[in-house]
Amino acid sequence: MTKQTVWCNANYAAEYVDKLRQGLGQHQLILPTKVAATNLVAGEPDPTLERATIAFGQPDPQQVISLPNLKWLHLNSAGYTRYDTPEFKNAMRSRGTVVTNASGVYDEPCAQHLLAMMLGFSRQLPECRIDQFTDRSWVYKQTRYETFLLQGQTILIYGFGAIGRRLVEMLAPFRMNLIAVKRNPTPHEGVKVVTPSEADALLHTADHVINALPASAETENYFHLDRFKLFKHGTHFYNIGRGTTVDQIGLMAELETQRIRGAYLDVTSPEPLPSDSPLWTAPNCHITPHIGGGHVNEFDRVIAHFLDNFERFTAGKSLNDRIV
Repeated sequence: MTKQTVWCNANYAAEYVDKLRQGLGQHQLILPTKVAATNLVAGEPDPTLERATIAFGQPDPQQVISLPNLKWLHLNSAGYTRYDTPEFKNAMRSRGTVVTNASGVYDEPCAQHLLAMMLGFSRQLPECRIDQFTDRSWVYKQTRYETFLLQGQTILIYGFGAIGRRLVEMLAPFRMNLIAVKRNPTPHEGVKVVTPSEADALLHTADHVINALPASAETENYFHLDRFKLFKHGTHFYNIGRGTTVDQIGLMAELETQRIRGAYLDVTSPEPLPSDSPLWTAPNCHITPHIGGGHVNEFDRVIAHFLDNFERFTAGKSLNDRIV
């Protein structure tokens, strides 16, 4: 077996580094002096990466382009915006470097996070929580009769990747009308798949609009005021993609008119969201601090996911979650 040199700049505690080292067995592990603060931040160029055949974490994209000996890059995140450029992808393809990500780790928690908020809205849980910690009023009639069932409602899912596909599986028992939006639609069991232009014509039918779009030049402010005005009155909007994909001023305007009955944002622009941002007090806008993919055994699962792919790599098999 050819000995591999694995470079990792993920910010892992000693116990996780030990698990990684043990899983690599006879192969070498290199840890740079400076690690990436989180998997949302790219690391700095690092001279030790030049010795690696495999990179795990968030290396500097330009440095990766300059290293012809790198055989495989595995990102410890589902998102890969900084690597999603023609320059980077063409460089990887031209020399046969494989690039994979950790979408198989984060699809489950993100989909569960979305489902939790959908159920919260349907059962009026945020409103009840607000009442509990403000005037403690017993709003029986209004709250009871504003609850609703998901059955029969229509949901549009933008960004139909791993998260969207897992959400579709979770929603199957609710018997909803499921519509996914993709630039290049392909058939998928249990859901109708349409193009973005076709989706615009369907927005007036949607009870729920899920935004799982990645950040890119094409998706910046994708959900702008004019698109929000295509929503039917009373729509619920969810963003678990990236904050830059939403015109937040336009969103607040439509929350004021109640065209958007409720918004749930796990991502914002910027992050962290400043304490004086009007989003915090926008009507029926609920915010969590980019925790959609989080779970108590997250690092265990990310490392196990990498090591599973590492075994496949050393055995000459195809890798899971390949993006290049």
